[in-house]
Amino acid sequence: MTGSREHGRHLVRYWGMAFVLLYLVVEIVALVALGSAIGLGWTLLVLLAGSVIGLWLARREGVRAAQALAEAVSNRRVPTAELTDGVLVAAGGVLLFVPGLVTDLAGLLLLLPPTRGLVRRRLVKAAEERSPELRTARIRAQAPVVDGEVVDGEVVDPEPTPRPDRLIIEGTVVPGEPR
Repeated sequence: MTGSREHGRHLVRYWGMAFVLLYLVVEIVALVALGSAIGLGWTLLVLLAGSVIGLWLARREGVRAAQALAEAVSNRRVPTAELTDGVLVAAGGVLLFVPGLVTDLAGLLLLLPPTRGLVRRRLVKAAEERSPELRTARIRAQAPVVDGEVVDGEVVDPEPTPRPDRLIIEGTVVPGEPR
């Protein structure tokens, strides 16, 4: 058992190092390409502007996500979309802190409501495909919540009994005649 656990750790370490190496190569290629196209000064300005705009967007969208979550809770709705938006805004903020042009761009895209909505729908669809119970839970969560008490028991008389305060008239309705 220890051998397979040790093998798993080496595999995770290998893939982690491969991911970091790939990240570095992609970021360096993107920076060199942008620097070659617009120059070093403009590239630094783009990076600085992206960070400033991104931090402003992260703050604004984070506040909006928190307000939407509070509103959903106060209206007694299950806040699935609001929670997902909050997680995506947080992921966008984290990507802005990771150095690099590609991660800044990905973070900015997650902070923009239209692209965040697309990502949210894709994530929900993927999660529901992996676990169909999530779709059922989401559909049920969209229904109104009714306060009440559940009483366990057995229905003895399934036929409705006439109430004495209501008049029951039996007959047929003839089309064309005024009622």
